Amino acid sequence: MRLRDVARVRLVMGAVAGLSVVAACGVPAVPASSPRRPVAYTSSGAVAGDYVDGDLQRFEAIPYAAPPTGALRWQPPQPARAWKDVKDGTRTAPRCPQNANPADANPASTAEDCLYLNVTAPRTASTRRLPVMVWLHGGGFTQGSGGDYDARRLARAGAVVVSVNYRLGVFGFLGHPGLAGSGAFGLLDQQAALRWVRHNAAAFGGDPRNVTLFGESAGAFSTCAQLTSPAATGLFDKAIIQSGSCSMRQMGIDPAGGDTIWPSREAGERIAAAVAERVGCTDAAQTMPCLRRVPTSRLLAAQQKVPAIWAPSYGTDALPREPGRAVAEGRFRRMPLMVGTTAHEARYFVAMYFDGPGQPLDQETYQQFLRTAFGRDAKRISARYPAGAYGSPSLAWAAIATDRGWTCPTLAGNRLLARKTPVYQYEFADGDAPRPAGFPVPRTFPLGAYHGAELSYLFDGPGAAIGTRPSSGQRRLADQMIGYWTNFAATGNPNGQSLPRWKPLTSKSANDVHTLTPNGSDGDVAAQHHCRFWATRS
Repeated sequence: MRLRDVARVRLVMGAVAGLSVVAACGVPAVPASSPRRPVAYTSSGAVAGDYVDGDLQRFEAIPYAAPPTGALRWQPPQPARAWKDVKDGTRTAPRCPQNANPADANPASTAEDCLYLNVTAPRTASTRRLPVMVWLHGGGFTQGSGGDYDARRLARAGAVVVSVNYRLGVFGFLGHPGLAGSGAFGLLDQQAALRWVRHNAAAFGGDPRNVTLFGESAGAFSTCAQLTSPAATGLFDKAIIQSGSCSMRQMGIDPAGGDTIWPSREAGERIAAAVAERVGCTDAAQTMPCLRRVPTSRLLAAQQKVPAIWAPSYGTDALPREPGRAVAEGRFRRMPLMVGTTAHEARYFVAMYFDGPGQPLDQETYQQFLRTAFGRDAKRISARYPAGAYGSPSLAWAAIATDRGWTCPTLAGNRLLARKTPVYQYEFADGDAPRPAGFPVPRTFPLGAYHGAELSYLFDGPGAAIGTRPSSGQRRLADQMIGYWTNFAATGNPNGQSLPRWKPLTSKSANDVHTLTPNGSDGDVAAQHHCRFWATRS
C-alpha cells in the first residue's frame, strides 16, 4: 500500500514528544501520542499539525517539491523526497529569496529551500469532501509568502485552503536561451503545488476533483497565466482573479512604464543578461554554471539594481502566448471565473512612491506625467481628470492609473471571457477599508478601496491589513465575501442563501458588475471609471 492511498487524517494517540513512526508495508503506524495533534498522511509522508480555535486544523511548511538549490537552481521543480518519521507541520515555512521592502514591512529572505505549502481545514470530518482553495500570494513577483495569510475564516466556512510559496524575482523568472523552464520557474512551482493538491487533498478532507485556484495581484496574474498555460491543463477547476486580470494594461504608476505587465521571452533574457553582467558572469558559454555559484544575497542585490519587470515571460514552453492575447483569441480553459478589482487600485502605489516619501505630485509634475504617457492626447485626458475634481494631482493620477490600467481593461477582458465561460465580476468599493499596518503614508491621504484592501475581509495575518475595529457594516460585508468566495469554490456560483444576488457578466452587459460595499449599494462601474472614454484610446 502506498502513502497516497491513505487518504484520511488520524489523531496522534500519545505524548506529543513521541512523533516517530514505524513503517509497515510502506504505511506509517499511528504514532504514540496525544489528541492535541492532528496527523495527515500525504504521498511523501506523515505530517503533524496543530488544532486552531478548537474547530480547525492547520499544517504548515509541507514540502511539495525538492529544494531548488545547487544544481536545481533555475531548473523545473523536482519531486520532494519522501520521509519516514512524522514531519513537524507547526513551523512557519521560510520565505523564498526576496529583498526587504520597508514601505510595506516585507522582510528579507535568502532561503532558497522554500517550496512549501500550508493547509488549513475544518477539524471535524465531513460526510462529503470539501472544496479546495489554493491561494497564490501577491507581491509583484518579488516578495511575499503563502504563510502571510491566515485562512481560518475561509476554512471555517467549509473549505480546505492551501497557501503556496513559489520562486520569486531572479530565482523565479530568469530567462536564458536553451534553459528548460526559462522565464517561468515560479509558474512551474505553482503547477507542481497544484499536482500535489490533486494527489493529497483527500488527506485533509478535501475533494481533489474540486479545486479553485485564487490569488491577488501577482497571485492573480499567476492565476490568469495558469488559465492560459497548456501545462496547467487539468490542474484546477475554477479560478478567482483578484486585482490582476489577463487583460491589464499597466500595473504601475510610472508614466513611461509601458503597456504590458508580461515580458516577452527575449525581454526576459535581456534582463537576465544584465543581472549576469552585474554579478560578473560574462562568459556566454558558462553563464548558467557561473550564476549557480553566485551567493543568494549577491543575486538579490543585482535584482534590485537592474530595472526590470520580474514576471512570467511569454513565448516560453510554460506560457506560449501573452495572456491578454490568449484571452482575445479564445485560447484559455473553460471554467467558472470570478474576477474583480478595487475601486481605487492605484492609490496604494501613488501613496507608496510619492505622497508617502513626502513628494506628492504637484500640478506641473501631473501635466508632465500626462504628456509622457499620452502625448498629444494629454489635454483631453487632463480635461477628463482635472486635478481639482479629485482633490489633488496625486489622486487624479491615481484615478487615471486605476481606470486605464485596472478597471476598464478588466471589464473588457471579462466580456471576452464571458463569451465562452461563466464570469462573475466584482468591484470592492469600501472607501473606509482598514489601512495596511505600518504603511508609511500620512493619515490624511485617502487610500480608499486601495489595491489589496479586500484581503482583510477574507484573511487575517500580516498579509492582510490590520486596522481599527470594523464597523457592523464591514463585518457584514466580510461575512458576505467569505460566503461568496466559498460558495463559488464549492459550486462555481457565488450566490447562496441570505446573500445579495450576484448576476453573471455577459459579453454585452452594460453593468453586471457586483459592487462589494458595507451598505450593499451597486453603481455603474463602467461609467464611474470612464470606460467608454478609455475604449476609444488605445
